Amino acid sequence: MDFERILLRKAGEAIHRFRMIREGDRIAVAVSGGKDSVAMLEALLLLQKRAPINFSVCAFTVEQGKFLASIEPVGEYIRSLGVEWTCYTDNPSLRLLEEQPDHGCDMCSRFRRRAVYQIARELNTNVIAFGHTADDFCESLLRNIMYTGRLSALPAVTWSRKKDFRLIRPLVFVTEEVTRGYVESKGVPVVPCGCSLRTGTVRRSIRETIADWEIDHPHIRENILSAMGNVNHGRLLDTRYIDLDGELEEETVVTGSELLPILQEA
Repeated sequence: MDFERILLRKAGEAIHRFRMIREGDRIAVAVSGGKDSVAMLEALLLLQKRAPINFSVCAFTVEQGKFLASIEPVGEYIRSLGVEWTCYTDNPSLRLLEEQPDHGCDMCSRFRRRAVYQIARELNTNVIAFGHTADDFCESLLRNIMYTGRLSALPAVTWSRKKDFRLIRPLVFVTEEVTRGYVESKGVPVVPCGCSLRTGTVRRSIRETIADWEIDHPHIRENILSAMGNVNHGRLLDTRYIDLDGELEEETVVTGSELLPILQEA
């Protein structure tokens, strides 16, 4: 399997479809140390050479005290690609780890988000790229449905509250199978976060459930992701989108069914 070709095609399709990158953008790539964010960085660099627009890329890592080894090998690799990389130690996160060692993912995420925005300002960037994959989008949708009662997931593109940063997720169509295969084929160093190995979490439970479903139904992930772009408002229960008075001539459907072949094609 040509992992690089698949990675570039699917990331390129996401960038084009959601207008993730625009002329003159300076993109700060959030490198977590894992396979997904490093694969995303390389994809952006390769696409940068082919793009009809000009944009620049830098990378950063937030040290929250949870890496299982030194992150420096990842940084050295990024610098070998000719990319500016900086590792920022977030002292509030370190204090949180000392004072509340059993804190949940949501609190850690809030601390990280604050640090990310601060770093992006210091780097003089206007776009922040995160390495969430198709797997993360599917898990987010199911987690919100089952545990928060909301029909929502991760956005492919969104904005920070003050509209000073555009937040993009170029790997929305890329599965972890592809990012794993890519970094292994290239010998890219990765340093996982200890949280990624935790068992008994909601995220891990959902991930294992999807894997079990796929034993009998191989395209479950693709179908879940395709459904996010194929919304039939009138078949849900939100009265804001239901034609209670029969005034609409036909049901409005926001369709994204063309996503399915993009996801399935290898």
